[in-house]
Amino acid sequence: MNAPQLVGQSLRKRVNDAGFVVDLLLRTALSLGFLPRRTRFTLDMAFNAGVRALPVTMVVAAFAGAILAMQTGIELRRFGDTGVLGTITALSMCREMGPFITGVILAATVGSSMAAEIGTMKVSDEVTALEVMSVDPINYLVMPRVIALAVMCPLLTALTDFVGICGGSLVAAQNLGVSQTLFWNSAYDALASSEHFLPKEVYVGLFKALVFGTAIATVSCAAGLRANGGALGVGLAVQTAVRNSVILIIVLGFIITWFFYFLAG
Repeated sequence: MNAPQLVGQSLRKRVNDAGFVVDLLLRTALSLGFLPRRTRFTLDMAFNAGVRALPVTMVVAAFAGAILAMQTGIELRRFGDTGVLGTITALSMCREMGPFITGVILAATVGSSMAAEIGTMKVSDEVTALEVMSVDPINYLVMPRVIALAVMCPLLTALTDFVGICGGSLVAAQNLGVSQTLFWNSAYDALASSEHFLPKEVYVGLFKALVFGTAIATVSCAAGLRANGGALGVGLAVQTAVRNSVILIIVLGFIITWFFYFLAG
């Protein structure tokens, strides 16, 4: 095959993969009526996605907030304006860092697990067996996972935001000479809002987390359902799920920020 044919084949494969993911998401949305029947399974998935990922998420969040405050404070100290450190840390964590950190961790842990589990079922013909028994794999396997991750990702993000700001406040007090009172007052002033139920930075960040959780679960399940070729195919499905999830987190994060802060004002 010559170069144009190889490029065309690669593009066609990418388009087919994207179409499969979009189709899976739409079919999952149409299967929401089966959610009451899958309540127990959905709760189990939520426990795996949220509670088991909580320790590592909180550790990363604390150090991310500390690093953010330290690097920002070093530059602010040169200008004698460390009083706004709480503002910058709170806005950065709630608007961007919190959802991003949570999404990447869930993609690497929960998303890879979903892809491996469904991929193993696919290559061992368990998915085919479900179809033979007239059980729809979408509402049985995919829908509970998507709902669980879509719910747990915003909840984890809210904790990530708080823990990250706490980590930043400790660094500000211990290394940069910013009192806890000044730090938290500036953080509160930055997030305070009288126009909405939640400050804009908070609800935009939580909306990002909702989108990230849905995207991670859908992409991971799609990768698992398209696995083939035994153990090697399962490994490639996990690799594809994590890679595509991280790319989507970055791209969707940019699009949502652009929409809320530039297009919608």
